[in-house]
Amino acid sequence: MSAPKFTTLGCRLNAYETEAMKELAGAAGVENAVVVNTCAVTAEAVRKAKKEIRKLRRENPDATLIVTGCAAQTEPETFVAMPEVSKVIGNTEKMQPETWNGMAPDLIGETEPVQVDDIMSVTETAGHLIDGFGTRSRAYVQVQNGCDHRCTFCIIPYGRGNSRSVPAGVVVEQIKRLVGKGYNEVVLTGVDLTSWGADLPAMPKLGDLVMRILKLVPDLPRLRISSIDSIEVDENLMQAIATEPRLMPHLHLSLQHGDDLILKRMKRRHLRDDAIKFSEDARKLRPDMTFGADIIAGFPTETEAHFENSLKLVADCALTWLHVFPYSPRQGTPAARMPAVNGKDIKARAARLRAVGDKAVVSHLSAQLGKTHHILMENPRMGRTEQFTEVMFDADQPESQIVTAKITGALDHQLTA
Repeated sequence: MSAPKFTTLGCRLNAYETEAMKELAGAAGVENAVVVNTCAVTAEAVRKAKKEIRKLRRENPDATLIVTGCAAQTEPETFVAMPEVSKVIGNTEKMQPETWNGMAPDLIGETEPVQVDDIMSVTETAGHLIDGFGTRSRAYVQVQNGCDHRCTFCIIPYGRGNSRSVPAGVVVEQIKRLVGKGYNEVVLTGVDLTSWGADLPAMPKLGDLVMRILKLVPDLPRLRISSIDSIEVDENLMQAIATEPRLMPHLHLSLQHGDDLILKRMKRRHLRDDAIKFSEDARKLRPDMTFGADIIAGFPTETEAHFENSLKLVADCALTWLHVFPYSPRQGTPAARMPAVNGKDIKARAARLRAVGDKAVVSHLSAQLGKTHHILMENPRMGRTEQFTEVMFDADQPESQIVTAKITGALDHQLTA
C-alpha cells in the first residue's frame, strides 16, 4: 500500500487546502488513494479536471480516486458519473477529519460516493491551519474563505459559500509560529480578501488585520497581500501602504474590465474611474507600488469600443502583471444567458490584452535597471523583489534569505543581479 497522491488545480487557496488534506489523510491512515482538488473558475478549468482524472486513473488503475474542490462542489453529478471516480467530496467536507477517517482502508466501501453538503450553510472557516505551506522562504496563510458578492460571470460563491473570516488572534498566532520557523515572508490569502472581518465581532477591516500583524509580529520581515477588490480597501490599509515598509508594494487587483457598462453588466461594485483613482492614490502613498490585475476579454455584449477601454486601463492604472481570462460561460451564472461574443473575437482580444501586458512588464523591468532591491531568495539562483519581480543571479545566494543586490539587466520577464 502507498501514501495518497494529490493533484491541485486552480488557485493558491486550493494549494493551501491540499496541504491540509495531506495532513488529514496521513493522520487517518488513508492508503492507495489519488485525490484531485479541482477548480471551477472557468468551463476550461472543469474540462482540465476531467482530463486529469482520466489520466490519473490510467496511471493508478487500482487506487481509490477522490475528487474534491470547487468543481466537485458546484457539479458533483458530473464527476460521480465518471467511471474513473470513486468518491466526490465537497469543499467543507475535504477539511474535516471525519471525512478522511471514513477513507481508511477498512471503511472505504462503507461511505457514500458523494459527500457534498450545502456550502451556503457553512458559517465558519476550517480550523485546520497549515504552518509553512509554500516554499521554504514564503508561507501562505488563509485568513478568509467564500464570497458574499454575486458577479454575473462567477460560479465561485457556489463552490466556496458565503464569506467567513479567521479571527485576527488566530492569524497572528500562526504568523508568529511561521516567523519562529524562519519564514521571511507571509502572504495573506482568501477568496475575497477585502471582505475579511465583516462576519466577526466589531466588524474589523483588512487594514486592521494588517496593522495588527505588523505591530504584534515585529520580527516578520515581509508581509504580502494577495488579490484584493480595490473598492473595498479601507483607511487603515491605505495607512499601512503609506507607512509600513514591511508591507510589500505589490497589489493584485480584481478589476475584470475597463468599461463602465460592462462592469455594471458584470455586477461589479466599482467603475473605471474608481480603479484609476485607487491606483493613483496608492502610488502617491507608495511610489514604488506595482499592480497586477485580472481582466476578462470578450464578456457577453462587449463591443470593440468596450474592449478598447480595457486596453487603455493598463496604462491608466499603470498595471504591470496581467492575468488575462478569455471569457467562457459557466452554466448557472447570469452571464451565460447574455448575448455571446464570437469565439474568434474573444481569442483575438485576449491576445491583444496579453501583448499590452507584455509591454507593461518590459517597461517595468527597464525601470529597475541600476536600482538596488531587497530580494527574497526562493532557490539559490532566483528570488523576488519587493514588487514580486523575479531576479536571476549567476552565483548561488543563501536560499530563503533576503539579499540586497543591484539590478544589472532584464531578460524574458525577469531581472538579473
